[in-house]
Amino acid sequence: MAYRNLLKRKVFSLINIMGLAIGMAVCLLIVLFIKSEVGYDDFHKNSDNIYRIALDRKYPGRLSSYAIIPQSIGDAVKHDLPEVKEYTRLFSIAGDTGFPFNIGEKVYAENDVYAADSTFFKVFTGDAIAGDLTTALNKPNTAVITKTTADKIFGNAAGAVGKQFEGGGANGKVSYLISAVIKDWPQKSHLHFNMLISTLSFPNLSKPNYTGFSNYTYLLLNKTASPASVESKFPQLIKKYATGEIGRTFGETYEHFQAAGNGYHYYLQPLKAIHLTSNLEAEAGTNGSSNVIYIFAIIAVFILGLACINFINLSTSLSVERAKEVGIRKTFGSEKGAIIIQFLIESIFISILSMVLAFVLAILFLPLFNHLANKDLSVLYFLSPVNLLLLVALAFGVGLVAGIYPAFILSSFNPITVLKGKFKSNKYGLALRNGLVIFQFAISIVLIIATITVNRQIGYMLGDSLGFNKDHVIVVNNAFNLGKNNVVFKDQLLNISGVSDVSNASTVPGNQNFFGITYQAIGSNKPVTGRGIVVDENYAKLLNLEMVKGRFFSKEFPADTLNLVLNEKAVTELGLTEPIGSRIISPGQNNPDGSPVVFTVIGVVHDFHYQSLHQKINPLIFNTFRKAQLSNVVAVRVKADNFKAAVQQIGTQWDKYVKDKPFNYSFLDQRVANQYLTEQTAQRLFTIFSALAIFIACIGLMGLAAYATQQRMREIGIRKVLGASVSGIMTMLSKDFLKLILWAALIAFPVAWWGINSWLQNFAYRVTIGWWVFLFSGALSVAIALLTISFHAVKAAVTNPVTSLRSE
Repeated sequence: MAYRNLLKRKVFSLINIMGLAIGMAVCLLIVLFIKSEVGYDDFHKNSDNIYRIALDRKYPGRLSSYAIIPQSIGDAVKHDLPEVKEYTRLFSIAGDTGFPFNIGEKVYAENDVYAADSTFFKVFTGDAIAGDLTTALNKPNTAVITKTTADKIFGNAAGAVGKQFEGGGANGKVSYLISAVIKDWPQKSHLHFNMLISTLSFPNLSKPNYTGFSNYTYLLLNKTASPASVESKFPQLIKKYATGEIGRTFGETYEHFQAAGNGYHYYLQPLKAIHLTSNLEAEAGTNGSSNVIYIFAIIAVFILGLACINFINLSTSLSVERAKEVGIRKTFGSEKGAIIIQFLIESIFISILSMVLAFVLAILFLPLFNHLANKDLSVLYFLSPVNLLLLVALAFGVGLVAGIYPAFILSSFNPITVLKGKFKSNKYGLALRNGLVIFQFAISIVLIIATITVNRQIGYMLGDSLGFNKDHVIVVNNAFNLGKNNVVFKDQLLNISGVSDVSNASTVPGNQNFFGITYQAIGSNKPVTGRGIVVDENYAKLLNLEMVKGRFFSKEFPADTLNLVLNEKAVTELGLTEPIGSRIISPGQNNPDGSPVVFTVIGVVHDFHYQSLHQKINPLIFNTFRKAQLSNVVAVRVKADNFKAAVQQIGTQWDKYVKDKPFNYSFLDQRVANQYLTEQTAQRLFTIFSALAIFIACIGLMGLAAYATQQRMREIGIRKVLGASVSGIMTMLSKDFLKLILWAALIAFPVAWWGINSWLQNFAYRVTIGWWVFLFSGALSVAIALLTISFHAVKAAVTNPVTSLRSE
């Protein structure tokens, strides 16, 4: 009977099945996404006892949080705290700029290269292909590489052990021995590397340092140790070891240092929680977000709920027709329980068909979903026996939830009443259906507001409000390899057609390489720690930085090597009322006679977002290059129509001056965008899921509109006989639904404001939720509702009244 009913009402069945199938398919894709985001770093044998030390650095009036800490903290913690079984450190040698090395005449550049302590594989779990991981990093100039790296270089991972390569070291170019090859590090890790080099290769990494941030430090605690107990001992430990260095650097006691608003708050991050909960400065990679997981899980529940509501509304929209069926069944002796079972079986049957179709839709759209989410997901996850049973159970559950109300309502009809043609919905059923429509459109309005705000925030982070021009800029990485050829290389680039500006710098926005530095105005006892950058005279022009006061560096002023340019935040924190001409010192930078080096402020640039918008703008201090200094990057501004040709010609010039290092470049706008990969992924998926949720809600509204017009067909016929116009009847049928949309908006607005405002708190700089967003979302919902119900309204309004009144 269920099968026959599906065939009898083909359009209704198709709409019902498609609505449920789309809702289920979205849920399946979201489940795959959530599954890919949880369980990070749980492949380590001791994952439950591994913690990363993180730092909240307190400055007067502000706070910065870092994933990297001073290089000597780990050793101090291991020495003083018996709860710590082992520790290990990682120093980034090359991220996406590549670590250049050569084997014979062949030149390579490997990304994600770290210097690692010999204890790395005592803390973390690696899977060796060749070599002994327990001793692989015990000696200087040794390295561990992954299988992919070994296959790329040597063609045979096992045969790579014992081979050597030449690369940069503490004293120029040195030879490194490959001591082990491991399987590729699992993707579900907050940390990824292609090569590890022993920290013993770099003597500076063993020098005492308790205030400069440089490395990721991980602790392996004893199984019985309490992380809270370890954290509680950090303040005294830091005071013990850092007091002397603070005195030498800042010229004051630790107590005075703290009283001035400074401080170090170290805490532990559970290894398995880093990916979803950590968003600190200098993270090892782009982490996910637990908020995104929660939001997508809620969207999955809402979309499935909307699909179930649609089923209820579409089923009740056919209640007039099914009422006669029920009346006849009861007249011939059917029991109410049997009729309920019949309708539930139909519902479950439709749900199972929808689940099959949902699985097919998930397979079809998974490649697109993977592209949007930057994932490599597979539906094979659902094909295990346990997961298949869960899918069947979900289909049964959805069928029961969606069908239970129509089953009980339809089975309760009085056969005498409905067979006389006097069937009419009761007030309780009407209230429930109206409530369901309000719920559907309240969710839709919330999603519309959220989608608009999320897109505005992403546009703000990637737009023109950053304070500099990021477009059409090529960044040549590892520019220090140019050596003395740097100047002539720049001159050659300026001769390339389409190149308008070239600049040397230690870094560019979107990078983590703005070094920490402390300055102090002469006559003040208030040192300011901020970020530093070394640039040439073209930097401000190339990035279109706005000068607020004074000037930028110039070749016409050789003394600029002892001058500074500050951002507005640095001026404020240094307390400079008249910054131009102010004299600044940096504790620790002294002349040969021991006197401090005195710098003069020559200019102030308008604050710009050189870091992620997750962080507030910190003080930034510009130095210009001295003769002995080499730049890390060369930034090149190119006209849009010359971009491709310019890249090729820049590469040609690089090969002319650097013969043993590969040409490595990136685009500034992409560097900036890479800071927000998690948000951009969430934006794309959120927009699509919201559109699907609104579409599903419209299906349900269409069903309810059909039901409402069926209920009032005789009334419409009488109104037309008495002279009612088509527009008047359409208005009559629409206004009841518009009242429901108004109620939905009143419920949705405060919920949307609270949820979106909470999400925006993740950003130090954010858009505001303007009143127009709510007004537009409400108007759009009204337009969608009118468009949805117009088909049935127009059909009812133009129907010949003779047809609707014939049975009277």
